[in-house]
Amino acid sequence: MKLEPKSISLEDSHYPSLLKEIQNPPLEIYILGRFFDESIVNVPKIAIVGTRKASIQGKALARKISGELARMGVVIVSGLAMGIDSAAHEGALEVKGKTIAVLANGLGKIYPALNQNLGEKVLEFGGAIISEYGSEIPYFKGQFLKRNRIISGLCQAVIVIEAPQRSGSLATARLAAEQGREVFVFPGPINNPNYYGSHKLIRDGARLVSSVEDILEDLGLEKSKIQMSNVKFNKIKDENQLLIFETIQGAGQPLNIDKIIELTKLEPQVINQSLAPLIIQGILKETEKGYTI
Repeated sequence: MKLEPKSISLEDSHYPSLLKEIQNPPLEIYILGRFFDESIVNVPKIAIVGTRKASIQGKALARKISGELARMGVVIVSGLAMGIDSAAHEGALEVKGKTIAVLANGLGKIYPALNQNLGEKVLEFGGAIISEYGSEIPYFKGQFLKRNRIISGLCQAVIVIEAPQRSGSLATARLAAEQGREVFVFPGPINNPNYYGSHKLIRDGARLVSSVEDILEDLGLEKSKIQMSNVKFNKIKDENQLLIFETIQGAGQPLNIDKIIELTKLEPQVINQSLAPLIIQGILKETEKGYTI
């Protein structure tokens, strides 16, 4: 894989708004992949993290939860490490969903090397790999903890699966709480050391969850609406129609013609021609406030 990262600075208008809100956002982000696609920028993002030395059951749970969320259109964010991180990325990819991997080193080299193929699949399926470090910067131990603030900072919530007492995922959860993000924890057997940290998080106020439905309910996301949106998305074949649909979906509110023109950069005539079939097929609705899904 030929790595040719692009970069974006904190002052850029396209810099992720959620990440810009955290206490010490990266001054620059280096990017591989489709980080600025509408299907990534303006949709919910949830991080899934946990121990590198995960059990078979823990990795299976991470894949399951990730797959269920990604199938509904949620972007899965994790750190491309072994264990729970890898399982989270894999779960999204298995359902052809979008996932973002945040590295603790420059993008000139995937770390760990064992996840080179996984990193390539993240990009192949329309996701992204990002870092705050230039291409040739190697990883150092302290950079992993710094990386975790980006994982949580990009997301509305963090899900913890299998966190021992001394785990980087605990730091991610702590940072998420400080950033005002929701922290969800799947519990495990009380005598299993892989869950000591998880249970401590619950005692400290993290939300105990047992299903994707619990997570969606707490975040105020309606599964039926997300799924219906995906059904409509899959029905669209025209490129301009797809761009308009993704723009309105990402906005999360009705948009008038002028706003659609501003966001899509399409000509007014093209937008008018594209809107008609979308309305006829029931993919979009025209309301007093504008066009909506």
